[in-house]
Amino acid sequence: MSFDPDSEPAFEGDTTRMLFEPPQRLVRALGEAYPDVAADWLGQVPELAEEAVSRRKLTVERVQNPGGRSSLVVLVRQQDGTPAALKIAPEAAGPALERAALAHWNGWGAVELLDTDAGADGTAGAGELLLERLHSEVSLRSLPEAKALLEAAGIVRRLWIEPPPDHDFETVAERTARQTAAMRSADPALAPLIEAALAARDELTASADELLLLHGNFRQGKVLAGDRAPWLAVGPDPLVGERAYDLARLVRDRVEDLVASAGGPSATRRRVNRLADSLDVDRGRLHGWTLFRAVESGVRATAAGRHQDAELLLEFAGWL
Repeated sequence: MSFDPDSEPAFEGDTTRMLFEPPQRLVRALGEAYPDVAADWLGQVPELAEEAVSRRKLTVERVQNPGGRSSLVVLVRQQDGTPAALKIAPEAAGPALERAALAHWNGWGAVELLDTDAGADGTAGAGELLLERLHSEVSLRSLPEAKALLEAAGIVRRLWIEPPPDHDFETVAERTARQTAAMRSADPALAPLIEAALAARDELTASADELLLLHGNFRQGKVLAGDRAPWLAVGPDPLVGERAYDLARLVRDRVEDLVASAGGPSATRRRVNRLADSLDVDRGRLHGWTLFRAVESGVRATAAGRHQDAELLLEFAGWL
């Protein structure tokens, strides 16, 4: 393992633990999403990162901070000096599925996977991804809203392709079925909104006729500036299903601005229609999935104690 003496260190000192200390955002997010495994995995992160860097003979620049919500991201250089990003995630976060999706996209609209064979047999490196280096500080959220939505539409369109044969991705129906249990046990005061969301989900899954590879978590913050292409998607939570499901998360981007504006409800309806029309997606299906995903996220935020996020999401859902 080597370190770049000219780069700015993420932490003072030169011990492995200090160098690869997980950022606090990662600690909080993993604790919320994977409470059963988060503590043990986070305790192993420094050793996992050191071993991965040594095995790959990488030069470390720094840990990306605040970084991701489900993985440690280390900015590195390969042996030939090419910049890259090493992503290390717990098995529960699905790094194997992310690897499969990125390999299938092969850099088309998404960040390029630089080690397509690593971890393929489930041995050392299975939770690691070596990716092309993007400009993590510049996402589509840095653009004016109209421009950001236009660019986002162009990127997500590229990702919607036939999945690889014999894939292990879950379907939209399977993922949303898992989510309904927590929704049904939520605060009874939310019952009317939850019932509307569940009814929409049942109708949509019963009539779905698309099985495309989806990003699964697509939004403006998941599209970063790059050198190989102006904008590339990162951080997929891949699954297969219909395009409207994937587009639904984008509809509520910058929800805090929508809620703060006097014309939030009408602006939301216009955004649904504009995105649906620009990508040839049925308006009604996009409306239904936007409702379901906003309510599901709001219920999850409530359970995690993120009450401000929950209020924004549920108010937004109430407009649909």
